[in-house]
Amino acid sequence: MSINRVMISGNLTRDAEIRSTQSGMAILGFGVAVNDRRKNQQTGEWEDYPNFVDCTMFGTRGEKLQPYLTKGTKVAIEGKLRYSSWERDGQRRSKLEVVVDELEFMSSRNGNNANQGYDNGMTAGYAPQPAPMAAPVAAPIVDASASVYDEDIPF
Repeated sequence: MSINRVMISGNLTRDAEIRSTQSGMAILGFGVAVNDRRKNQQTGEWEDYPNFVDCTMFGTRGEKLQPYLTKGTKVAIEGKLRYSSWERDGQRRSKLEVVVDELEFMSSRNGNNANQGYDNGMTAGYAPQPAPMAAPVAAPIVDASASVYDEDIPF
């Protein structure tokens, strides 16, 4: 058995770009910077080291999200890793990217809440629906005079 799931959050490194396959399917491409925190051996200070992750989203969700995915926007994504390799100009090239299944806007770089205005069903993830209000349940009445036996304790 193997599991291929990735969850990352970070800031977009560039505006999302949309392109299409020959059959017309939309492909959205963008990059996310994810910081790795390490202690600098010379100074003893903790420092952030960025990792740059290429991300791809397919279909109409990508088309709908493209105008909102701008450089600096903070997002959380979930997806799977995909390795691809090709040859260009006689050189072998390869990359590891995340194929995005779910995307959630966290906040923009300038501190505004990016979910404002995005709550119109255009996020790629599934927004939880509010649970219906249940009738209040009365708390059970406990008789404090009842004795507790060791057999009654489950551990």
